[in-house]
Amino acid sequence: MSKIKYSVIDIANIVNGQILGSCSQNLEIKELLIDSRQLIYPGSSLFFAITGKRNNGHNYIEELYSKGVKAFVVEQVKDLNTKLDKASFIIVPDTVKALQKLAAFHRDKFNIPVIGITGSNGKTIIKEWLYQLLNEDYNIIRSPKSFNSQTGVPLSVWQINQDNNLAIFEAGISEPDEMQNLQQIIKPTLGIFTNIGQAHAINFSDINQKIDEKLKLFYYVDTLIYCSDYSDIERRIISNNLNNKINIFTWSKTTKTANFSILDIKKTRFSTIIKGYYNNKNIEITIPFIDDASIENAINCWCLMLQLNYENDIIASRMLQLTPVAMRLELKEGINNCSIINDSYNSDIKSLAIALDFLNQQTQHNTKTLILSDILQSRCNSDELYSEVATLCKEKGIKRITGIGNIISKYQHYFDLESEFYPDTDTFLNNIKISSFQNQTILLKGARPFQFERISKVLEQKVHETVMEINLTSLIHNLNYFRNLLKPETKVMAIVKAFSYGSGSYEVANALQFHNIDYLAVAYADEGIELRKAGIVTPIMVMNPEVEGFSGIIKYRLEPEIYSFRLLSLLEKTIKDELASDSIVPIHIKIDTGMHRLGFESNDINKLVARVKRNPNLKIASVFSHLAGADDEKHDAFTLSQIDKFDKSSFRITDNFDYPILRHILNTAGVVRFPEAQFDMVRLGLGLYGIHFDKSKQKELQNVHKLKSCISQIKQIPVNESIGYDRAEITSRDTTIAVIPVGYADGLNRSLSKGKGKIWVKGQLAPIIGNICMDMCMINITNIDCKEGDEVIIFGDEYPIYELAKTMNTIPYEVLTSISRRVKRVYYQE
Repeated sequence: MSKIKYSVIDIANIVNGQILGSCSQNLEIKELLIDSRQLIYPGSSLFFAITGKRNNGHNYIEELYSKGVKAFVVEQVKDLNTKLDKASFIIVPDTVKALQKLAAFHRDKFNIPVIGITGSNGKTIIKEWLYQLLNEDYNIIRSPKSFNSQTGVPLSVWQINQDNNLAIFEAGISEPDEMQNLQQIIKPTLGIFTNIGQAHAINFSDINQKIDEKLKLFYYVDTLIYCSDYSDIERRIISNNLNNKINIFTWSKTTKTANFSILDIKKTRFSTIIKGYYNNKNIEITIPFIDDASIENAINCWCLMLQLNYENDIIASRMLQLTPVAMRLELKEGINNCSIINDSYNSDIKSLAIALDFLNQQTQHNTKTLILSDILQSRCNSDELYSEVATLCKEKGIKRITGIGNIISKYQHYFDLESEFYPDTDTFLNNIKISSFQNQTILLKGARPFQFERISKVLEQKVHETVMEINLTSLIHNLNYFRNLLKPETKVMAIVKAFSYGSGSYEVANALQFHNIDYLAVAYADEGIELRKAGIVTPIMVMNPEVEGFSGIIKYRLEPEIYSFRLLSLLEKTIKDELASDSIVPIHIKIDTGMHRLGFESNDINKLVARVKRNPNLKIASVFSHLAGADDEKHDAFTLSQIDKFDKSSFRITDNFDYPILRHILNTAGVVRFPEAQFDMVRLGLGLYGIHFDKSKQKELQNVHKLKSCISQIKQIPVNESIGYDRAEITSRDTTIAVIPVGYADGLNRSLSKGKGKIWVKGQLAPIIGNICMDMCMINITNIDCKEGDEVIIFGDEYPIYELAKTMNTIPYEVLTSISRRVKRVYYQE
């Protein structure tokens, strides 16, 4: 792989930076780094210390230096340790702009076709499908996963090397004045505008401004491809006079004036035949997908290949071979107390590095195992490729590797760790010793032809067909949404009690810890102990400590909430009996400001302060209270009085100690409605999981949960027949019902029986018919076109959980926490 060489001093000149420190000025830079957790090659990495609203890359410089990084791009050096004498620093006003400037300079070194893709949806799928369609003819560089942001794009473009003869990059924006930066870095010669939707709409005055911003990517392309059926896009292209400045290639399903007319779309059971008219010829393709999004994405790819002058026979043959694009990494419960990460639809070195990063977020097991196939999506020399893979495994702490494929087996000598190699998947499955997989986190990373889904089925814990999916990417999106509402210094405590509101314990805590959550809160000591055993090191507050739990709290470094003198006395007794005299137990003091549930009263404070001061083993970590009605404006006067009482009472405590004590009272609703009361920390609960009382804020959050099942059986029931236990419902007409394997033992409340509850099937809500059983229920699917095995949604994006809760006359908290642990949880990261 031929790469242009840059030294530290070269890069300083490119970004117009001032260089400080001469020891590493001539160091050759191969890798650009913006996240200290993703370090692989310290000796050739350049770290950009990006300053964000809530995080500062400068804080990680000393840690990276200790790991071997010697080159840094920084905005200031005044607080840096003088012992970093072997490092070189490039000082710039803005590290993000410096990163972009370097990538733009690098892009200008290459005179190759570059495809730029933007739009509201479909960017990553189109990029990956174009790779599948064109890889046979081109040496392609493309964005890893969905690296399309202000920092993701420059990191992608930096990967171009002198062997590449085609590049495919996607660009995403969330606010005005961002796209021009990405255009200067990508400089596309061909463009695809996929579509326009509501994503990130809140930051634009209207849809016209949003389209105009996205169109900036295409100001200088040779050809822009888009669907003219999106009338808003068409109007803005004409309004911006782009149709007279660049070549426009349009396609349409509704008009024959487009360059490419779609004449017919015919869906079969497993594929879709698409017929079109182009250059006075009727042409067609078949794709192995039937959903509308895939059809639109395939047509965009078809248009681009026609622009590249491919014969339609070649296009058609390759379209038929398209495979699904894995948009997410799935984390599932495995056999023998293992965790399984499934990323078995594609395999290249960049996606392997991303998957290994996700693997390293998991702290529940010490042993990390990689099952890896031959890497097919690479034009690198095999010797160089598998040497790099071996280095990657070593740097990421892989303890065991299983290689599957003739090529990786040939290079097994590079892997200096516990290893085994097999020529193919069949041989592996025929020789696998299930007992050898115990208490491990296992990453499955295989190219599609190796059918790693067969391995996944063997290693996964067997459960029934009802599954709760938890989207960790959405969880972090919601966390960052609320963080952006806070002052930079305000800390965040995440509530993960009650099995993280039914979402799982350590899996959610792992994700939050990886994204630098300040505190976690659980209800009982055993929940906190489980997290500690799973490798969670973030401070954990125990909200309902019990007498029997104090020993575990002390042993596992948990921090109890103290709300009464009785509880304080019991803790002090445990400390006296079990703790060394010089040890400290952090405690969290709860004040009752009007909730009248738990907490000290105002007249208790003087006595409380005296008690804590007398005990050298106690240290107050925080003082907090609980709002009773922050989500309802009719209680605003009461809420403000609570905040005022808390401010005065908590100050009486903090003012008596010579160390910092955090104060917090706001919950999710309070963060939005009472931002002036942030104090030192806020507590996020249901908002993290994408649920908010305010509809305007609900639109900004992403749903985290999907409870889904499938149709076990379909039956035709004649008129006047009864259905289910107690003959609770009699058909009034000939009725088609579907049996779904989810019942009240799974958390589907029996109050939803007899038509009150509904389940989403094939784009429609089907009423529950009869009484809900323990393990299953029946739904009325008369006039719904579905079949046995089809997916159904109990709640998710299609049918929001707050709608289900409203039907049950309850709150989303109850719905989520009622989902039984026998329902399999599948975690994924997009």
